[in-house]
Amino acid sequence: MAGIPLYFVDLQDDLDDFGFEDYGPDCDSMRITAFLDIPGQDNLAPLARLEKYAFSDNIFNRQIIARGLLDVFRDFSHNEEDYLTVMAIVVRLAEDTEPTVRTELMEQIPPIAIFLQESRPNFPTSFSEYLMPIVVRYLTDPNNQVRKASQDSLLILLEQGLVGQYDIENKVCPILLDLSAPESDDEYKVEAVNIICKMASMVNKSTVEQLLLPRFCELCGDGKLFQVRKVCAANFGDICNAVGQEATEKNLIPKFFELCSDSVWGMRKACAECFMAVSYTISPEVRRSKLSPLFISLISDPCRWVRQAAFQSLGPFISTFANPSSAGLYIREDGTLSIRPSSPCPTGNNANDMPSSSEEQVGGKLESLTDGPSASCENSNSDATEDSSAIQVNIGVDQTILTQSDNADPYVTKDIKECQINSYQEVNSRVQSAEDVFNTFLYWRPPLPDISQDLELLQCKTEIHEESCPVSEVLCNNCVASSEIKKVLQSLQEHMDDPDVQAQVQVLSAALRAAHLDSVGCYEIKQNEEVNGNYPEDTPGLVLDPSSVNESTLSSLPSHDEAIKPPSPTVIKNMDSEEQHSGDNKALEAEKNDPLHEEEKSKLQDIIPQPLLDQYLSMTDPARAQTVDTEIAKHCAYSLPGVALTLGRQNWHCLKDTYETLASDVQWKVRRTLAFSIHELAVILGDQLTAADLVPIFNGFLKDLDEVRIGILKHLYDFLKLLHADKRREYLYQLQEFVVTDNSRNWRFRYELAEQLILILELYNPNDVYDYLRHIALTLCSDKVSEVRWISFKLVVAILQKFYANSANSLGLNFINELIVRFRHCSKWVGRQAFAFICQAVVEEECMPADHFVEHLLPSLLSLASDPVPNVRVLLAKALRQTLLEKVYFRSVGNPHLEAVEETVLVLQADRDQDVSFFATIKPKHNNMHITSLEKQN
Repeated sequence: MAGIPLYFVDLQDDLDDFGFEDYGPDCDSMRITAFLDIPGQDNLAPLARLEKYAFSDNIFNRQIIARGLLDVFRDFSHNEEDYLTVMAIVVRLAEDTEPTVRTELMEQIPPIAIFLQESRPNFPTSFSEYLMPIVVRYLTDPNNQVRKASQDSLLILLEQGLVGQYDIENKVCPILLDLSAPESDDEYKVEAVNIICKMASMVNKSTVEQLLLPRFCELCGDGKLFQVRKVCAANFGDICNAVGQEATEKNLIPKFFELCSDSVWGMRKACAECFMAVSYTISPEVRRSKLSPLFISLISDPCRWVRQAAFQSLGPFISTFANPSSAGLYIREDGTLSIRPSSPCPTGNNANDMPSSSEEQVGGKLESLTDGPSASCENSNSDATEDSSAIQVNIGVDQTILTQSDNADPYVTKDIKECQINSYQEVNSRVQSAEDVFNTFLYWRPPLPDISQDLELLQCKTEIHEESCPVSEVLCNNCVASSEIKKVLQSLQEHMDDPDVQAQVQVLSAALRAAHLDSVGCYEIKQNEEVNGNYPEDTPGLVLDPSSVNESTLSSLPSHDEAIKPPSPTVIKNMDSEEQHSGDNKALEAEKNDPLHEEEKSKLQDIIPQPLLDQYLSMTDPARAQTVDTEIAKHCAYSLPGVALTLGRQNWHCLKDTYETLASDVQWKVRRTLAFSIHELAVILGDQLTAADLVPIFNGFLKDLDEVRIGILKHLYDFLKLLHADKRREYLYQLQEFVVTDNSRNWRFRYELAEQLILILELYNPNDVYDYLRHIALTLCSDKVSEVRWISFKLVVAILQKFYANSANSLGLNFINELIVRFRHCSKWVGRQAFAFICQAVVEEECMPADHFVEHLLPSLLSLASDPVPNVRVLLAKALRQTLLEKVYFRSVGNPHLEAVEETVLVLQADRDQDVSFFATIKPKHNNMHITSLEKQN
């Protein structure tokens, strides 16, 4: 029978007393058979002797048996009878009175269970019958060390899925509920709630919701022990994630509010730290309406430690408001941020979809608009026949038009609101295709109002009134229409740089002039009627042809702000109201021109609650560093890409000033944080905003400390590839600035530069590579640190590959000649060794045609066989024997260059240096290589 290994413990005195005299302290392990079969012992069988020492009076014997149980099972599990005997010994050993023995036994149960699962077909039954009761019983052990070992073992078994559902519901959960009962001991209660919180993510949702959730909610309000509440608060997010959205909003959110207002500041701090996990589980409506005000209360908490934790969690909490369907970006499995190639239209029927926060903000005002699907994609095929000046902007993309008009212009009349609501309802009712392709206009453009429907409504209203109303009312309605058109024009002023908007303005200007002409024409008709005593039905009246009106006539027309006094008292009253409205508009225009008002307006958005954004922007305030945390600016910089992703590039103006403030922060750690994430922010903002706002900051980081520049350097390729070709070319000359560092010993900086240059080669044409990057590569090849030189040699090979891949053979030949002069004929042996390595890498990567290699590089390479330095000849032997002779080109029969290579190898095999001859003689890696005459000779 195979022996059973034991683990050696350096207790030599005890070993001497129990037959271990033959084993010294240098013995790494022993077999239990050696322990049982020592001469002079009784003639018991191995299992009987195992049982004897498992229940020996000596504690050390019992400890070492418990520690070696895994190996015991490995040797005796093949026989069913022996297996049951060992299992019975384990059960009896579990009742040992010595805590250290019980601890050793409990630590072995998880590996034993894993082994038995793999080797025993009846594992679930035997594990549930023999081992699981031991784990559960030890949870109530009076010894703290034993309980800790059992808790760790239970969590390992649950994580590995070794505990059956029946045991979880009937053995584990009942004992945890008993330990966490109100009358339970305080120490047991704290340990039990800790296990409940940790195991919530390892068992199924129904078990947690039915058995553990009621007790957890009860423990959240435990008024006796704040330690219990603190454990609940620290793990609140895990419980929310385990039970799901419905149970969280129904049962856990009220408890979370209680914990956030707890009298102990540690509870409030723990709640602030897990706020993002809780927010991630709930619906957007609850997140906006309930959690946002609650988080604001934590930010203004009287305790500094609570405020510090809240500000650290502010950025992550804001990121939970992100809507992937409207952001146009997604995170790959490797963690990198990428632009979404297509964006299907999410429907409001899916509970997992996160509707845009703008819908939530407008939802209270326009409830009828949220009943339909929240289309977030623009149907490129719809409305193709409409007039090009009518730009359709889907309300699912950004519904800020109505809310911004409400915020910016408090004097908007009820008629205009009704007009906008009707327009939005009509747009919202259109059927959107679910297969729409991602459109940069749809996601990243500042919102443009859809005024085509407004014009249609105005025209319909005017036509109806002309048929049924007196001329005086028509005149009044024309004035009101002019006022509404001017308001739409004002809303388009900030988008005048867009050609589409310019077309809109032209259409609106023509409509405004037509309204003025109608007003003047109606007024003259009315005057003629009063003079002649005729009505429009009796006489044709005066008809004003718009085509006959020149520019001077239009300039002489009164504006809608000027008082037009027709004889009707009703019209006079309406025009007085219009004058008052005109005065209000002038006051509003003056307010808009106020710089302070413009600055405040630039921070407005509707993706996240405005108070959260205001608090986030205040993290750069120097006063915050004094009252909250000295590193609060660093936390702000760390979470800024997530906040920018949430807001979207259309709201970048809200973060621009904050980003510039952080980029000029006096703490280099803050600037370093931004430098490491500027490439991700560039993906979020797009090429235009990157060139306008990020490139100047990027240029500043290039001249910063090495601690900051390394962040730029590590993702240099990722940032440059996002720029336009002309903008990217401006950095060719600046790349050489990375070669110079504040500390010449910082060789890892230059190593990173070489790695990035290998990637950057694809961004530039061969001429730019030859003119700029070639010099940097050759400089790095002469670095004092060998690691930098070796990676630079790979850069040189990549440059050669770039030349020949783009058919720039002349540039490649010039570069090869420069390599021969600089390295092959270098006075230092490291240069000549580098040449051998470069040639070997060129052959391995096949970066140039073989005929070009044998013509321009091979003669210089073979000449190194007579180099006086053995290190050079060693690398030459490796290059010839392990690389060159493995290529099909050199193994082909009749190759004129094969003979020269074989002769050089023969010379190296006879070299006086053993290393050179060894590498020249060693067989190639591939066994299927053609056997040359050289190998036959060997």
